[in-house]
Amino acid sequence: MRRRGRTSRLVAAGAACGAALAALTVPAAEARPLAHGTTGRASAGQPAPDTEHTNRAAEAAGAGSAHGAVKDSGTAGVHWAAKDSGTPRVRFRGLAAVDRRTAWLAGTEGTVLRTTDGGTSWRNVSPPGASGLQFRDVTAFDARRAVVLAIGEGEASRVYRTDDGGTTWTESFRNTDPKAFYDCLAFFDRRHGLALGDPVDGKFRVLSTADGGRSWRVLPADGMPPALDGEAGFAASGQCLVTAGPKDVWLATGGGAHARVLHSADRGLTWTAADTPVPAGDPAKGVFALAFRDRTHGIAVGGDYRPDEPSPQAAAVTADGGRTWRPATTPPPAYRSGAAWLPHSRTAALAVGPTGTDLTTDGGRSWRTIDNGSYDTVTCTPDLSCWAAGELGRVARLER
Repeated sequence: MRRRGRTSRLVAAGAACGAALAALTVPAAEARPLAHGTTGRASAGQPAPDTEHTNRAAEAAGAGSAHGAVKDSGTAGVHWAAKDSGTPRVRFRGLAAVDRRTAWLAGTEGTVLRTTDGGTSWRNVSPPGASGLQFRDVTAFDARRAVVLAIGEGEASRVYRTDDGGTTWTESFRNTDPKAFYDCLAFFDRRHGLALGDPVDGKFRVLSTADGGRSWRVLPADGMPPALDGEAGFAASGQCLVTAGPKDVWLATGGGAHARVLHSADRGLTWTAADTPVPAGDPAKGVFALAFRDRTHGIAVGGDYRPDEPSPQAAAVTADGGRTWRPATTPPPAYRSGAAWLPHSRTAALAVGPTGTDLTTDGGRSWRTIDNGSYDTVTCTPDLSCWAAGELGRVARLER
């Protein structure tokens, strides 16, 4: 009976998640205001930007209320439902959801959390001795196997892997180059993955693994185009490096004269660069996150992370694998740091940032705000579940 009850609850949760995603794709003309719901603890206001990465193309920062009135149209009953992480001091920019039950978080103070019951409870599975590290990205293969990335100059940039749900961790990489600073990681499959580092000697540095993150090597820089002056990646949401299929990977940049997206079709050996219309020309501006639903269709979001600065043209779209980018006709109203395609959809995606969540139902050409709570990163899973995370220990799942 206990097993049957648990199964019934999981089925009900799945139906709720699926209904929420279906509701979001209702055409704007038919949509009603998004229902109010709690999404975490409220912020005390707009704190000063996090400056630890400012000189390396500045990470995202900002705050905002835990939840506020919807600015545009959504659908009645759909909301970000808070899942109390019990860590109000931690900011989670790393998020990896396996399905509607299992998700991993990575954040400040060396914190890694895991849930296997849909966010009802969270287990602190942080690597021992990591309290001084800033985890900014996590990739989870299932409930037991995950890889996390810590950012920072020199030895602060590290990679850890667990095979037992976080009970034990192995440090598989520690940066020894004082000029290197790693920002995010992405995997093509359970074995092959890359980690992106800011330019060293004029070119972006890329790590490669072929054993699921158990070991890493620096790829040759011969196939990497020169970086622009001041150009770097943003360790804002774990989405400055993304993959699609077995070999395609894209990296997002900012801080230079142009906000660019670089693409590789051979797992990072050779790259081509394309300019985007996203604002650039300042260390706080650029593309902060990418999302590709296949090898050709992608969206880019970003802008200016400073809360007192506008972010026009904060989104762009490509239909040719990143060779060319067009500005969104109706972009998000402010800086956005994370993006994700809704599962099994060819046209719907979410973008999140310190001032709200936006939805597109036309492949990224136009966006409308559906929530104004503060989130840094967002992801969706094949079993019709979407998760978001951010400051003040905030984590939520889209429900109805």
